[in-house]
Amino acid sequence: MGAKRTTPKRTRHKKAPTELVPRRRRPSRPKADESGILQTLLDQFTPSVVREVEEEVHARLARIPTQLNEFGYDPWGLDIKAVESAMVVSALLYRYYFRVEVFGIERIPEGQVLLISNHAGQVALDAAMIGAATVLEAEPPRIVRGMGEYWLPTLPFFNEAMTRTGSVVGTPKNCRDLLAAGEAVIAFPEGVRGMNKLFSERYRLQHFGYGFMRLAISTNTPILPIAVVGSEEQAPGLANLKSLARLFGMPAFPITPTFPLLGPLGLLPLPVKYRIYFGEPIHFRGDSDDEDSAIRKKVARVKREIQKMLDRGVAERPSIFY
Repeated sequence: MGAKRTTPKRTRHKKAPTELVPRRRRPSRPKADESGILQTLLDQFTPSVVREVEEEVHARLARIPTQLNEFGYDPWGLDIKAVESAMVVSALLYRYYFRVEVFGIERIPEGQVLLISNHAGQVALDAAMIGAATVLEAEPPRIVRGMGEYWLPTLPFFNEAMTRTGSVVGTPKNCRDLLAAGEAVIAFPEGVRGMNKLFSERYRLQHFGYGFMRLAISTNTPILPIAVVGSEEQAPGLANLKSLARLFGMPAFPITPTFPLLGPLGLLPLPVKYRIYFGEPIHFRGDSDDEDSAIRKKVARVKREIQKMLDRGVAERPSIFY
């Protein structure tokens, strides 16, 4: 018999203790640009109609020369980025909610001009729609500078938003400075009397203040009368509770079919159709310090022109909604 085959016995060797060497980390992947991802997501989920409006507004505003400092603001605090954001919202309302039609917008003269319009609707959407028209429809496009009521800057957050989007408190100095810079300034001589008028008073112009006329004469600025048809039905005023207005420090406390019954939702305007009529520019001569009787005659002429356009626009429209 052959010799028995034996296999060598395995011997286990203890591993020598290894030195603690720091592990080499894998190179980390560069983090994705979170803002870029967010913008991509927004682009994907933003309706195409909104993107089209954004592009149109951006292109139109890019054609308007603005005097910006190194921080991106003009001498009155306008921020063109804030204007663009606000204008996109206004443009969507302009095109798809109020479906605005404009007439005679080519009459806006170059350089300094005072736009004088009727005022209504409880909320100043008529001013926003005129501003949207001058950006979207006028050639060349214009940014309209608003003259806000003195109480508006007292509202939380509103004072900064008002300034950044191009409006200023309606002082004579602010208006003169803007006109001297060649801006288009809008004013509503009816003031809150017009904005908060009752439904029974619709399209009947309230008392016009004289300040705009004295400014136009002293600065040799043409006046362009404007009539807005539609705004006076967007929030029909049933009553104005002046005692509550005084209590809350407001110029008026309107009661409409939906406000205050529905709370903040009651401020949503009805989807009426807007029609905006631009009249012929009027140049006034004389002494800006004339007696009120002399200024009153000039103001009456502007008021007649606006009333005439309002009467024609109301008579010609087939309905308040189309």
